[in-house]
Amino acid sequence: MGQVSATLVCSRQFGDGLRVSEAISEPGFGVYVHWPFCTQKCPYCDFNSHVRIGGPDEARFLAAYLRELHHVAGLTDKRTVTSIFFGGGTPSLMQPESVGAILDRIGALWPVAADAEITLEANPGSVEAARFAGYRAAGVNRVSIGVQSLRDDALKALGRIHTVAEARTATRIAQATFARTSFDLIYARPGQTDAEWRAELGEALSMAGEHLSLYQLTIEPETAYARLHAAGKLVVPDGEAASRLYEATAELTEAAGLAGYEVSNHARKGAESRHNLLYWRYGPYAGVGPGAHGRLVRDGARTATATLKSPEAWLAQVEQRGHGLASSSVLSRAEIADEMLVMGLRISEGLDLARLAGLAGVTPAAETLRHLASLGLLTESADGRRLVATPRGRMVLDAVIRELAKSLAPAPR
Repeated sequence: MGQVSATLVCSRQFGDGLRVSEAISEPGFGVYVHWPFCTQKCPYCDFNSHVRIGGPDEARFLAAYLRELHHVAGLTDKRTVTSIFFGGGTPSLMQPESVGAILDRIGALWPVAADAEITLEANPGSVEAARFAGYRAAGVNRVSIGVQSLRDDALKALGRIHTVAEARTATRIAQATFARTSFDLIYARPGQTDAEWRAELGEALSMAGEHLSLYQLTIEPETAYARLHAAGKLVVPDGEAASRLYEATAELTEAAGLAGYEVSNHARKGAESRHNLLYWRYGPYAGVGPGAHGRLVRDGARTATATLKSPEAWLAQVEQRGHGLASSSVLSRAEIADEMLVMGLRISEGLDLARLAGLAGVTPAAETLRHLASLGLLTESADGRRLVATPRGRMVLDAVIRELAKSLAPAPR
């Protein structure tokens, strides 16, 4: 591995400051819609998801989404929407007509690019799969299915209520209905061996189209799994075993033509999730719905927004005030720098140092770059503009980010 380059943007010599001589462009603009309701809460999940007996009052919630979209549109510069993402929770529990109404309102509030990516997360149950044609008619052009495992015993342990057979059927229906599809799997599960994961991933790759999201199981605070883990009733692979599973994941996906473009995401060239890339490239996006976050830009200032997590509290506030915002704050340059490091080093293309200097006014110290490069943790992109975490660096990414954050200094003008 070579050292980090001497020519990252302009006349910069290695060890000198980064001089910015170009305008900083945004990597698109997205809208995230959070539907917080699920049929059942999974024991590993720490997302803002809720179970309501009999389901929510969808018509009432839909009216609130439409109101909040109108409010949020007034908080940002007029931008062209390049991606829309329905996440959750389980947005495939929404009626297709509700999805269509939200898309229509987005189109009335912002210009929408003709090739905008519109993704909806779905569970592979028969109810959700039966709605796929309706979502396609509503305007959804990409679906991401929460398969999670191709082993029925693992699905049961993960608290999933679908079967492997249903997951395979839903995947086939999705691939026949949408031009673009993806599905998720969770690995590093309790007791999972290298051989078992290789076999399961091989099956997944034979099913996959253009994209797979493959997540290591983590024990998140305040989940059922966290309580079991603390009581010694749930044992997950240790660091060394998890690293082997991660390396096997990279090996098999690369061989199948689905390169890892982010720590947990793999795609054929050109099939990456555009909406998620917008996050990792630190682009602006609006977030609506209970527990949604946003990063808005207006008159050059970047604002972090977050809505109330409780669906009922969010609904009441939207009906009273037109929005469910719990917080809205202009980000400091230091906060922007921290967020850009966390996001940008997750992707294989790396962190754009010109954007870091332009948006946050800082650049990492040359000594720190040389040190991390000498350890085989960082390198540069082919175009010489970006810092890239190596495969070894991704294994200890939190530590790499901490070192870089400590070394940030004002970028020379």
